[in-house]
Amino acid sequence: MIFSDESLYSQRKPIQLTSSPLSLGAPMPSTDGKKIFVVGRIFRGESMRYDLKADRFTPFLGGISAEYFAYSKDGQWLTYVSYPDGVLWRSKVDGSERLQLTYPPSNLFPPMYSLMPRWSPDGKKIAFFAFPVGKPAKIYEVSSEGGSPRLLMPDDPGDQRDPNWSPDGNKIVFGGNDGPTSEIHILDLTTRQVSTLPNSKGLFAPRWSPDGRYIPAFSADSTRLVAFDLQTQKWTELAKGNVGWMNWSKDGQSLLLLERSGPAAVIKVRVSDGKTERVLDLKDFVGTGYCTFSLSLAPDVSPLLLQETGSQDIYSLDWEEP
Repeated sequence: MIFSDESLYSQRKPIQLTSSPLSLGAPMPSTDGKKIFVVGRIFRGESMRYDLKADRFTPFLGGISAEYFAYSKDGQWLTYVSYPDGVLWRSKVDGSERLQLTYPPSNLFPPMYSLMPRWSPDGKKIAFFAFPVGKPAKIYEVSSEGGSPRLLMPDDPGDQRDPNWSPDGNKIVFGGNDGPTSEIHILDLTTRQVSTLPNSKGLFAPRWSPDGRYIPAFSADSTRLVAFDLQTQKWTELAKGNVGWMNWSKDGQSLLLLERSGPAAVIKVRVSDGKTERVLDLKDFVGTGYCTFSLSLAPDVSPLLLQETGSQDIYSLDWEEP
């Protein structure tokens, strides 16, 4: 006969064994049962700017641990997300006048990790999306002067990601999750109506072009870059490969993105004919961040990346049975 202690265990409460600034995981007992081995990790990165003329990386904004940098249209302001806490910040381009726009989890603020902030053309608002714990991603809007973030589509139960403003600031294009059911949608901020781009099923991560004509996006498996021409209402394939993290050049003629089919690289794709140019080899660059690797651009098209500076070690804990 087999006796079960399930009822006994169900009445017990978890006991906290450690209090540590490290992120601890993968616990394993020793063979003699006197120790517990764990992997302790410190998540941290250093923001780096690649100087195209000097052909070298230099720390960006003092090497702060942040990613998803985005510049205001006038080039005077920055917004970014600190890593690993996922907090949204705004500052002058030299790092001064720094202002916290979202907050880490607490009794007052729900758990939320901010991603992909984008300035409105008039510089007054910042749109971003976030992952509330256990819920689909949602798009928020916050004043660049601070205040409480506001849900843009509170009644939409679907996944909302990658918000990008239209050049006139009257609309926001966005996608869903990076899966086969994702579609590209446009929110009209005046009417609050949401429309769907034709034949956009299975596409995600849209970016509205500076001239307002094109909306490029990735296929669900990140192997194709395509662009929708709002004048002709047609999609055109621009590039193939393991591609991601699309950014428009300032002149709106090209897209810069990460290519990871082999050693990682930054490539430039010309929208008019799909001509591809290799900009930066990243084979020796160890990236980090919420998605392990991300790419932003400075106004002069200098790539901005987050370099791994964290640490990971194995620790042993003495075990004393309570």
